[in-house]
Amino acid sequence: MMDTHSSNISTTEFDSTESVVRYYCRHMPAVFARAVNARVWDENGDEYIDFLSGCGSLNYGHNNALMKERVISYLHRDGLVNGLDLHTVAKREFLQALRQTILEPRGMNYRVQFTGPTGTNAVEAALKLARKVTGRRPIVAFTNAFHGMTLGAVSVSGSRRTRQAVGIQLDEVVRLPFEGFAGATTVDLDRYESMVSGPLAGLDPPAAFIVEAVQGEGGLNCASSEWLRHLAAVAKRLGSLLIVDEVQAGCGRTGNFFSFEDEAITPDLICLAKSISGIGLPMALLLIRPELDCWAPGEHNGTFRGNNLAFVAATAALAFWRDPNFVRQVSLSAATIRSWIQASVQQFGSRVIEPKGRGMMSGISFTNLSIAQRVAQEAFRQHILIETSGAQSEVIKIMPPLTIESAVLEEGLRRLRSAVEMNCARKNLKSAA
Repeated sequence: MMDTHSSNISTTEFDSTESVVRYYCRHMPAVFARAVNARVWDENGDEYIDFLSGCGSLNYGHNNALMKERVISYLHRDGLVNGLDLHTVAKREFLQALRQTILEPRGMNYRVQFTGPTGTNAVEAALKLARKVTGRRPIVAFTNAFHGMTLGAVSVSGSRRTRQAVGIQLDEVVRLPFEGFAGATTVDLDRYESMVSGPLAGLDPPAAFIVEAVQGEGGLNCASSEWLRHLAAVAKRLGSLLIVDEVQAGCGRTGNFFSFEDEAITPDLICLAKSISGIGLPMALLLIRPELDCWAPGEHNGTFRGNNLAFVAATAALAFWRDPNFVRQVSLSAATIRSWIQASVQQFGSRVIEPKGRGMMSGISFTNLSIAQRVAQEAFRQHILIETSGAQSEVIKIMPPLTIESAVLEEGLRRLRSAVEMNCARKNLKSAA
């Protein structure tokens, strides 16, 4: 076992000055100093393997050489950094790269709205636009969803705890069970459609349905192709928009650039953030079907919607998707993680461990709800940065950079295996019951 030297960590400045709302540092108590791709070093020089990836904002790893060089070069040329929504060279180059590399090859026709710097800003814009387009107010959201922390986004998120922290009533949201929740199937979608369509059922038609194809914070729950297609059809019949939240599952996390690519659906609105900038800079955008782009000029804006440094890095990041070797390596890494998960289920049994997620957004769920957090704590002691997810933090979430080297991935999984074994030994299972 590796020593994290936690006794030598000085957190005085953080404890005395920073708000107690901080979260990740409580579970991974180190002071970090530098990082390269999937490896991070603390100020003592101890090395960690990153299975967190900035909660999905670092799909291309830390300090990618090409992106870093482009950003530094742009600054040296005195390039405009904050451009509001002015026309800039950096924005034009990103828009061209997004259209030519991502949208056109997939037959996708969308307008691009730069919202604000984070995913919750993209979600807010989507909800607001859906209500403007349809003239309706209700939004359908799903159990275990997470869409952000601002008022609109938190209202459609599943966590009662985060909603209660708002301190006011959050109305106009209908919550339906996500596929698999308490046995939910497409039948539940049909029942809701009937209740909206029926003249005496009392439900108003919704402005939109908002959904994640893979629920990142909700426990790596995956919607099937059948369920997603059924949802899209219900939304269309009701005259509602379909919003797909790709903030965490997008930009390659599930193997394809978009998590819904194989599902034969055409969302009306798509929220992108986190790894869209490539290098971890704040950036978010909303993809809008052209006929729905009915904003009045300035009707929805934000001071930091023109982060040109992020545009520069994002343009460089899209080059990965023109490289067949990159796509192949992502597939191989995903297969390695999948094999590790399958071996874990085989070793400990399906009554102890359940596979979760898809691609490089995968993990394992423990039927004993206390184990995942203990595994995460032990993994950190073995120098892995990793988090839990799920309604009761019962899922260990494996999200390394898509660019992680094979040897580093295998070493990280070896350490994680050790952490699981230490906490899934028969005596530990009994004591945690």
